[in-house]
Amino acid sequence: MQTTNHILMIRPVDFKFNEQTAGNNKFQVASTAHDVQAQALKEFDDFVKLLKQNDIDVTVVDDTLTPETPDSIFPNNWVSFHEDGSVYLYPMFSENRRQERRKEIIDGLKNKFEVNHVSDLSFYEMQHAFLEGTGSMVLDRVNKVAYACLSVRTDQEVLDNFCMLTGYEALSFQAVDDQNFPIYHTNVMMCVGDQFAVVCLESIRYEEERMAVTMRLNSTGKEIIDISLDQMNHFAGNMLQVTNLSGEDLLIMSEQAYLSLHDNQISNLEQYCRIVQAPLYTIEKNGGGSARCMLAEIHLPEK
Repeated sequence: MQTTNHILMIRPVDFKFNEQTAGNNKFQVASTAHDVQAQALKEFDDFVKLLKQNDIDVTVVDDTLTPETPDSIFPNNWVSFHEDGSVYLYPMFSENRRQERRKEIIDGLKNKFEVNHVSDLSFYEMQHAFLEGTGSMVLDRVNKVAYACLSVRTDQEVLDNFCMLTGYEALSFQAVDDQNFPIYHTNVMMCVGDQFAVVCLESIRYEEERMAVTMRLNSTGKEIIDISLDQMNHFAGNMLQVTNLSGEDLLIMSEQAYLSLHDNQISNLEQYCRIVQAPLYTIEKNGGGSARCMLAEIHLPEK
């Protein structure tokens, strides 16, 4: 299945602008507000409430004050969960993000889900090579394709190792923003659903790589919904399709992302999913990530 109705989210206790990540995440902007944590917490809690109202099973785990992990609200970067019961842990670029990997979170999920194997790729950090989970990779879980724009946070060797272990095909490419700066995570410029893909083709630097991505999406039966660089900058690529407990297909995104879309793009998406949007402006501004980054999909078998 491409989608799941089980989501893991981490409730922040000390969310703030992370200086260790800002150098290569151009979506981050330091806020002058004094109550960033309080604002982010309200956005988080309202988002969780909205997801639960839409019949999505959300497991919320509270972050801890120590160690200091200002980006813990984005768990999809350090862990991914798969339908065969495997769990993958990932090498993280920023030292303070490496502390987000918490064994007790995975142990807690074992009460409800089958965990058969944990593969820890974090040893690559010693080689200064990184792959930040489903931020670095956008997974077509049905067709076993891992789309990845290469950056300082997404290393080809680690990507190839993940694909070797999981049976995925790596489709890597270069993607840049409107200032020709490498895009730090694939999931801000691309979302793959079960029958569609939202992608900023304009950001893919080389024509042959743009063609390769387009052809692979077409060959797997996806309708391509192309977004502009400006829409990408408003997090329109940072979406996640889920299936709720009633079997309804939903597309989760931020309010900012939704408001950037054109009517025809919304109509195309609504052929496949009902759109659920949440205001996440504080989190987006300070963290440089949006709705999809906050959601770690749990594809593990239920007990």
